[in-house]
Amino acid sequence: MQKLFLFGACFFILALPAFTQTIPPANATPPQGLQEESPKPHTYEVVSIKPSDPNSHGSGIRSMPDGFAYNNIPIVTLLKGAYELHIDSQVVGLPNWAKEDGYDITAKTDPDTAEKLKNLSRKEREQEERLMDQSILADRCQLKVHEETRELPVYELVIAKGGLRMKDASPDEPLSETMRSGQMSAHAMSVDAIVGGFAGTDGRLIVDKTGLEARKFDFELKWAEEDRHGTPSDDPSFFTALEEQLGLKLVPAKAPVKTITIDHIDRPSPN
Repeated sequence: MQKLFLFGACFFILALPAFTQTIPPANATPPQGLQEESPKPHTYEVVSIKPSDPNSHGSGIRSMPDGFAYNNIPIVTLLKGAYELHIDSQVVGLPNWAKEDGYDITAKTDPDTAEKLKNLSRKEREQEERLMDQSILADRCQLKVHEETRELPVYELVIAKGGLRMKDASPDEPLSETMRSGQMSAHAMSVDAIVGGFAGTDGRLIVDKTGLEARKFDFELKWAEEDRHGTPSDDPSFFTALEEQLGLKLVPAKAPVKTITIDHIDRPSPN
């Protein structure tokens, strides 16, 4: 099973049949005579994108109060974050270089913007940052995409037959979490955050079918994952651990899922 990352809650489009919709750049100008319904999204003051050292083998993502820094990361990672996508099959028509070539990307806002983002709620800040990332891609890669809905393999998250094994937390408590290889500790985590946290498990999105949307939980989860030396673990598989330790189960299914199709993308323009 592939490694698990926290990228935020999954987003599913529940309409069939498939549709297409043009997504304009985040900084697009509205048609003449129409009033903007909301303020323009913030943008990064400084953006640096350059190819990574071909001899570099490490990679990493660092979040900062005023932006982020990617080291040896492919463009597809930035794109998936910008459009709230979690698995490769949600992106159609992406050239191989955008999936394989590593780039060093640094983006920073001005102090006023950093302060405004700091005062937003977590969801509001994440949405604003996605629009800012879309602006980078539109400006530096001339990215143009359109959105579709496709039926893809997913996992439905349900309550296991033995019932929940998580401890209820106050709905007013802020979320806190720590995660490392094969281990996760969470306080006041909602089910949608659990879904988002394990999005992409075995290349599938997770659809919440638990009916627990309004509740938050405390839990510890430990599952088998090879360490950096490739040593197998004695812990249970992720699927078994989820059922035995949290009282949740993943059931294979198919569902309509948001995807984007690449209409145009260039290699990032130089600084």
